[in-house]
Amino acid sequence: MMHHSFLQNLFLEAVAAADPVRVIAPYLPPLPKGRTVVVGFGKAAAQMAFALESHWPGPLTGLVITRYGHGVPCRQIEVIEAAHPVPDKKGEDAARSIMQIVKSLEADDLLLCLVSGGGSALCVVPAADITLADKQKVNEQLLKSGATIEEINCVRKHLSLIKGGQLAAAAYPASVVTLAISDVPGDDPSVIASGPTVADPTTFAEAREITHRYQLNLPISVQEYLKAEKTETPKPGDEKLSRTKFRLIATPSLSLQAAAEISKQNDIEPVILGDAIEGDAEHVGQQHAATALSYLERAPCILLSSGETTVTVRGSGRGGRNGHYLLSLAIALEGQAGISAIACDTDGIDGSEDNAGAVIFPDTLKRAQKRDLEPQSYLANNDSYGFFKALGDLVLTGPTHTNVNDFRAILIE
Repeated sequence: MMHHSFLQNLFLEAVAAADPVRVIAPYLPPLPKGRTVVVGFGKAAAQMAFALESHWPGPLTGLVITRYGHGVPCRQIEVIEAAHPVPDKKGEDAARSIMQIVKSLEADDLLLCLVSGGGSALCVVPAADITLADKQKVNEQLLKSGATIEEINCVRKHLSLIKGGQLAAAAYPASVVTLAISDVPGDDPSVIASGPTVADPTTFAEAREITHRYQLNLPISVQEYLKAEKTETPKPGDEKLSRTKFRLIATPSLSLQAAAEISKQNDIEPVILGDAIEGDAEHVGQQHAATALSYLERAPCILLSSGETTVTVRGSGRGGRNGHYLLSLAIALEGQAGISAIACDTDGIDGSEDNAGAVIFPDTLKRAQKRDLEPQSYLANNDSYGFFKALGDLVLTGPTHTNVNDFRAILIE
């Protein structure tokens, strides 16, 4: 189907615009007097390390952590794969090794920190008497609660000894340059991978409030640590962060612009709705359906957006926020002629499944009816994966080795 290939190619172009190999070179700092040490974590960390090795003019050593299946062979930098979105022992051990590495740095050394989405779960050093199992329990609840990524990472930072500026503080007095790929709405450095090298504006009090608001069932050790407030994360003006620099090398906005250019080349007017759209995935799908219907008279056009919606998990099905959004969108459009759409996570994995996302067409609901698939039931059961798999409308790319958040495109003809 022509619409399918156009929408999927548009998604792949947006992903390519954030490939570290294509974008990293202009952001590299000069060689230091001392050693250059590399650490990193995130779904794009291995590809970023590979890109760095391809462009760096001197020797490198270091360690990066990426998700299982997202590794890329590197010559000088060690790559370790660990679990995401719920951390595991392999990620904890690797993160502790990273802390040992950075604590050995001296004033003439340079720490290059490569961060991207997924880094919060992949790089785990639990604070005080908190265990990995405790953090796993908290993480699982946060992911199902409907909390925003900013709220989730606020809690994570206050249960960690590496997040929220603490990695850079441990590296002091070495120079620290962070190269980051943003997967968060607004590109806030303190939120990307929980901001391990930048000042943290959030507090223990905020973290406690978030856990109360979402009614999390916290382990006793976590409750006591959040209440004690013994060691706050580094704040703006902290001397140990005085030798740090932060550089964004890829963002959702740049990927949307790349998709917009492809659309123009195909004589389709691009309309960018925003690169930082948040909110409940089901509600955003309904809102975008209404917006798409209002643009019918401007066809041909395409509505482009990015951001990170949330899903409050109440059912027992499978699927991520992009599939949930699309299923809601399809239901709200009611088979409107001339409207097709794609929604995918740019890392190639929607939630914890093997698909990047899915596509819908004007006949999606009719085809579902022929197969006795009840869209609303699948939506209520959080089973968008099952719905789109039955229709053959999943988008399968495998790991893309980058991560600039979700990509959504609604084609109106």
